[in-house]
Amino acid sequence: MPKPPARALAAIVMAAGESKRFKTKTPKVLHDLAGRPLIAHVLSALKPLRLTKAVVVTGRGANQVEATIKDVTFARQEKQLGTADAARTGDEALGDFQGDVLVLPGDTPLVTTKTLRVLIAYHRNQKAAATILTAKLDYPTGYGRIVRTNNDVDKIVEQTDATEQQRQIKEVNGGIYVFDRAALRSALTKVERANKQKEFYLTDVIAILKEKGEKVLAKAAPDPIEILGINDRAQLALVAKLLRQRTNATLMRNGVTIVDPDFTYIDPTVKVGPDTVIHPPTFLHGATRIGEGCEIGPGARITDSRIDDGATVIFSVLDNARVGAQAQVGPYAYLRPGARLAKNAKVGTFVEVKASEVGEGSKVPHLSYIGDTVIGRDVNVGAATVTVNYDPETKIKAKTVIHDGAKIGSDTMLIAPVKVGKRAVTGAGSVVTKDVPAETVVVGNPARPLRKRKKPKGDG
Repeated sequence: MPKPPARALAAIVMAAGESKRFKTKTPKVLHDLAGRPLIAHVLSALKPLRLTKAVVVTGRGANQVEATIKDVTFARQEKQLGTADAARTGDEALGDFQGDVLVLPGDTPLVTTKTLRVLIAYHRNQKAAATILTAKLDYPTGYGRIVRTNNDVDKIVEQTDATEQQRQIKEVNGGIYVFDRAALRSALTKVERANKQKEFYLTDVIAILKEKGEKVLAKAAPDPIEILGINDRAQLALVAKLLRQRTNATLMRNGVTIVDPDFTYIDPTVKVGPDTVIHPPTFLHGATRIGEGCEIGPGARITDSRIDDGATVIFSVLDNARVGAQAQVGPYAYLRPGARLAKNAKVGTFVEVKASEVGEGSKVPHLSYIGDTVIGRDVNVGAATVTVNYDPETKIKAKTVIHDGAKIGSDTMLIAPVKVGKRAVTGAGSVVTKDVPAETVVVGNPARPLRKRKKPKGDG
């Protein structure tokens, strides 16, 4: 396709609908889809287009929408009088802008930047007044039909106003348009409510432009799913499945093994390196980054976390955590925000880690709680150890520090603030209330020094 003429581009995103079929107090465009509000997917597709201005038209739940979405201009449609009235509201917010205007719904999260670019280029190369994104559907019920004469677009007829003959048409309106701004503005003044819904239809702009002799074109989406809108929770679930399939397919093409894509839930914002294997059921959310050659799952739920090359996470939950290269997590571990595992570290069965560092080669294998703690290199933490980081009387959290090479016996209680010195040892069942010197073995409740630690063989 030839390079299109250079023109400014703005966008109007319509997000003022009442969402009656959702039966919800939350605006439809704020319902979650793969970790983000519906409208965020649309805005993400628009972002690479370098818009002069992006206007989001709000209505019902305007305060909620405007508090959630950033870096756009808002225009309020005080009364929901139809899509043409919403477009008029958005157009007024464009001020003296001159160029092309992309108009699209806020509930079409599957539309891609690539498709929008193709639509815009086609519109500009053909010097059209309006270009419609369409699709051909086997079951077009609910969509406006594209009515043509001698293959030229004449008008769009909504489902409720279509004749039986028009309802047999398979080509449907995708609800996404590119308009010459001046042509759109002029046509919007002529839209009337001569329909069964008594609303101002944006689709009527097409017939108005045709009657003026303006060029109106249609461009089919490469994949019909891109035009799918969401009007109820069943459609939300369907679109979520389609988005997962797209995300998983992209990852697999890029070298990731997904053992069972139907039971693997990955947000489109997640990045995964090649040669990583993902077992079902696994849930990867938000800004999660997974390196190369990792093994994830079964049974992993990972949110906003980083997993470095060669690490393993099995039957575990991670939230805003960092796992170093070749580290092991699980089964049944919980890494809470601020958990940091260094290279070759291990956090094992029924271990919870919060706001803590586990040093290189260190292990917390079983049944332990590690909170507000710094663990050095090559430390072994015995089963049922707790870093007691919270004083219920003062309501103050304090830190525990365990230095390199220390050995923490099973069922040790470390009462923070406390430090365990380099290569120190706590006996099983110890309650440590005071700092433990390096190379010292402590036992008891409260823990007392027993002797110096024996040197390992080969140390002289």
